[in-house]
Amino acid sequence: MFVDSVEIEVQSGKGGDGIVSWRREKFVPLGGPDGGNGGKGGDVYFRVDKNSHTLANFRGVKRLKAENGENGKPKNGYGRAGKDLYITVPPGTEVYDVETGELLFDLVNDGDEVLFLKGGKGGLGNSAFKSSRNQQPKIAKPGKPGETRKVRLELKLISDVALVGFPNVGKSTLISTISNARPEIANYEFTTLTPKLGTVEIDYMNSFVIADIPGIIEGASDGKGLGLQFLSHIERSKILLFMLDISNYRPLEQQYSSLRKELKKFSEKLYNRDFGIAITKVDTTTEKEVIDRIEELQKSIEKWNRKPKFLLPISAVTGYNLEKLKFLLLDLVKNG
Repeated sequence: MFVDSVEIEVQSGKGGDGIVSWRREKFVPLGGPDGGNGGKGGDVYFRVDKNSHTLANFRGVKRLKAENGENGKPKNGYGRAGKDLYITVPPGTEVYDVETGELLFDLVNDGDEVLFLKGGKGGLGNSAFKSSRNQQPKIAKPGKPGETRKVRLELKLISDVALVGFPNVGKSTLISTISNARPEIANYEFTTLTPKLGTVEIDYMNSFVIADIPGIIEGASDGKGLGLQFLSHIERSKILLFMLDISNYRPLEQQYSSLRKELKKFSEKLYNRDFGIAITKVDTTTEKEVIDRIEELQKSIEKWNRKPKFLLPISAVTGYNLEKLKFLLLDLVKNG
């Protein structure tokens, strides 16, 4: 199951307590203090792993805690430090403070590690308090408590290209045809209920990552349908590919206008991103109708201040223009 937002309480380890202890040796009747210090509590780190793809591992998890440090030991023995806690997350995970809403970390690069919470210091044993004035100290210090914070993890997929379109316009069919992704495909709206990533291999030197998100409906930017939950996933994409279905009951101009308006309402930055247009399912109609309807769409596009980098009729069923589409997208990804 895909999970893209979870809240958990995270706590670093408490420092171990120092102890009061005395030397007890056969020929040393008045042995001095030998109470050892407590060990440091475990730290908490976030670690990015590209082999992790969802936040599903955190489902049902309310609290994560690093190990406490051990208490000190006799004979000046130090307590063992608590084990650090490493919280593994996928690339694209944002960490927010639940109380303040502050973005703490934006974890993007595989292998990155960031220290989040420091473990508490270990307490001092009584041997640490011995002095010329106090040869028999009877005090020791407890370990310092660990830190606790409640965080919200949000996953935003990282892709080069994001597919944008109404439900059932052929996004899943396209991504399964040109990439290694294998989404569920059926002829009803909202086939895609979770975002999916695929890698498009051009040759051994060139490839790009493409994302398929659930179809956008009018009002998505206001939370309707699957709404904001999935629009956020295309925020990191370099390029957008608008997919307009020529067999849909909505005119191409209406599909385009609605999608552009939803993006603009959701994010001005996203609205201004470079994009191309693919006219899908051209195998379902005549060549003349395809030409006529594309001409009508181009006239409508002229009214908008942002223009597509390309406009291409395709068919994922017959393979028409798919190779050309792959190279156009690669060029946009590389050269903007």
